[in-house]
Amino acid sequence: MVHFGRPRVLPTRAVMNTKELIRLGVPPGEATRCGTDFIARYVLKGLDKTRLTAEIEAIVADPGKYRADALRGTFAQALLRCGRTIRPAAAAWKQWGDGLEPEAIHQMGRACQLPVSVVGALMPDAHVGYGLPIGGVLATDGAVIPYAVGVDIGCRMKLTVVDLPLRDLDRKREALEKAIEGETRFGVGAAFRDRREHGVMDEDWKVSPVTERNRDRAWTQLGTSGSGNHFVEFGVFANEGAVGGLPAGQRVALLSHSGSRGTGAAVCDHYSKLAMERHGNLPPEHRHLAWLPLDSAEGAEYWAAMELMGRYAAANHALIHRHIARRLGLEVLLEVENHHNFAWRERHVVGGVERDLVVHRKGATPAGEGVLGIIPGSMAAPGFLVRGKGQPTSLRSASHGAGRTMSRKRALETFEWEKVNRVLKERGVRLMSAGLDEAPGVYKDIHRVMAAQSDLVDILGRFDPRLVKMAPPGERAED
Repeated sequence: MVHFGRPRVLPTRAVMNTKELIRLGVPPGEATRCGTDFIARYVLKGLDKTRLTAEIEAIVADPGKYRADALRGTFAQALLRCGRTIRPAAAAWKQWGDGLEPEAIHQMGRACQLPVSVVGALMPDAHVGYGLPIGGVLATDGAVIPYAVGVDIGCRMKLTVVDLPLRDLDRKREALEKAIEGETRFGVGAAFRDRREHGVMDEDWKVSPVTERNRDRAWTQLGTSGSGNHFVEFGVFANEGAVGGLPAGQRVALLSHSGSRGTGAAVCDHYSKLAMERHGNLPPEHRHLAWLPLDSAEGAEYWAAMELMGRYAAANHALIHRHIARRLGLEVLLEVENHHNFAWRERHVVGGVERDLVVHRKGATPAGEGVLGIIPGSMAAPGFLVRGKGQPTSLRSASHGAGRTMSRKRALETFEWEKVNRVLKERGVRLMSAGLDEAPGVYKDIHRVMAAQSDLVDILGRFDPRLVKMAPPGERAED
């Protein structure tokens, strides 16, 4: 569905829902709650329902005019408390997929009402995040929103197809397990005693006081995987057509998912607080959408730190794959990687005009025309190698995975290892370690997610997990 700000006419039934209020320019949260209360009292008074849309538009356009009004005052005052987050009309945004969490949709609506927002998109794997929902894509004018990038800056996927015979997934399973255990680390604060070497550590870590003081920690965590939804997997990669010079067929592949570890989180935390201080008038539901102008010292500093964290995350994957392949004596046949939780300077056409924008992809994969990427499912469901179609209305983006259906707390209350292990056995998956909060059932059906974005990507190959390693149970999630 497409959201293009305020429609001229909305339903005149007695109850107008939250989404319709958002389309009229009412910020989600306190303002929509007060708006719903205003509608109820308006109807109870027997006033003309056909005037309801016009009434709300008038209050949104000039809330100060109505702040003392007996009927409209509470609603108007709630709008005034939202300060600069109120726009005459929300920036346009389009949604892919059905059955998304209402709060994820509300979060997208709030993001599109920022004065710096230009256009947005919501991917079919979307679920609730901080500020921008996971699966949210937001283009802004000259500003970056730290929480629209995310805590795990530059989090990424990497697929390496190797020359290991398929039968060795079972025959040499113990060697594969030892390679994963020995060449990366899982868990909060996981680090290597003997530091790994990579050119990213020779870069300028003084671009931000945060990266400068965290350089040593970052070095000890270089090549590690962390916790949460991060993983390293061996599995079967199948492609029906040639990909990057790799002929069609079935082969063993290594797939990993992780990001910038503790230093990336520290960067997000520091600059999010600076952004919130800069925009102290934001209401509670908008605080995590606070932004930094790119032409400000803080904005430029965050951007430099973000880009460094992106390169650092890429180095983590490079080392994991390089060391595992080297330990097993494997030849690399194909490598593909992509990242999310990042912001890019890009040119897009909005309203018929080409503009320079800052595109945030929080849990969303770049899907420009011809761009390759990996979209994983779960430990018991396939992932897909895709090629972007460059769809303009999605800001050349696609989902970054299947997307969660429930919180980690609810997952721990819902699932039992006995049943989970039965599913894994049926799918031929050997699980080295993971928490119940990453059980296959916490994720959406990846096939439905892929079907919902067939206009965004073409599927070139499929990866089926066979040997999976995640952080042990009880670890705090870092994703």
